[in-house]
Amino acid sequence: MSPSESTRIVLASRPEGRPTAQNFRSEHVTLPPLADGQVLLKILYLSLDPYMRGRMSAAKSYAAPTEIGQVMEGGTVAEVIESRDPVFKPGDLVLSYSGWQSRAVADGGQLRKLDSKSAPVTTALGVLGMPGFTAYAGLLTIGQPKRGETVVVAAASGPVGSAVGQIARIKGARAVGIAGGPEKCALVRDMFGFDAVVDHRDPDMANKLAAACPDGIDVYFENVGGHVWDAVFPLLNSFARIPVCGLVAQYNATGDFPGPDRLPVLMRQVLSKSLTIRGFIQREFVAAQGAAFREEMARWIAEGAVKYKEDIVEGLENAPGAFIGLLEGKNFGKLIVKL
Repeated sequence: MSPSESTRIVLASRPEGRPTAQNFRSEHVTLPPLADGQVLLKILYLSLDPYMRGRMSAAKSYAAPTEIGQVMEGGTVAEVIESRDPVFKPGDLVLSYSGWQSRAVADGGQLRKLDSKSAPVTTALGVLGMPGFTAYAGLLTIGQPKRGETVVVAAASGPVGSAVGQIARIKGARAVGIAGGPEKCALVRDMFGFDAVVDHRDPDMANKLAAACPDGIDVYFENVGGHVWDAVFPLLNSFARIPVCGLVAQYNATGDFPGPDRLPVLMRQVLSKSLTIRGFIQREFVAAQGAAFREEMARWIAEGAVKYKEDIVEGLENAPGAFIGLLEGKNFGKLIVKL
């Protein structure tokens, strides 16, 4: 394949419920010549993240949907192989948002150089990238954990949840994780150092969460929803803070949600307990906190205060299957495709 040819995976159709392999299509294309200020990239690593499911839908959201026939979007680590931007030269490693393709043309102004000597470049897609920053900004800006408080986070073995719990402990709070299955629970407890962990697959999960939070919950970092929220809700203390960055349990839902309308109960508790529930998109905080995050998180990693785990899948052709598995909770740590 010549440097100007690329293999890419596009959205072939919009999923109804869970995505399937038929929703994706692989194509081979020839890239256009570079214009001034552009670079040609060879994609080395592709990040797979739950938010991509929302882009596959045409429903109105905070970002425009991926159009049918358009490349699936995503963060990437790439090598510059040709440049018409004086800031970049061949061989530079950069963070880009080139999506699910082997090569891409990008505007130099949209790239950030990476230093492979300071940290593995894959961390720019995980603990030192968007997932890590989501945890950092959401927890510290909205959650504002205080020493001695209890912070609970679901999907605690994932890149966002694991960072939330570890940052909470750095700030002197007690971290309680919720994860799926014995292996993930062991990872949360033994590698990430949470004070307690509860298996959301356990039929007695609600009672075990209550036992793990004898003083109630002061901060709940919401990224799942569903039955996990149902177990958390009764344990929220007065003045609890709930940063909401995702609702993975609902991403594949179609039609109306089953069951009675529980909004009146929720709103009554929001009022009577003075709860703060704040949805956020991490990019809201990048301008003000991005540089501080990279400096502080890099230091915590170097000191061993924050650990991370990556789940690397080989081959762009395996991205659709890995992404479908991600939505089913099959990944262990930050899911990355190595091209």
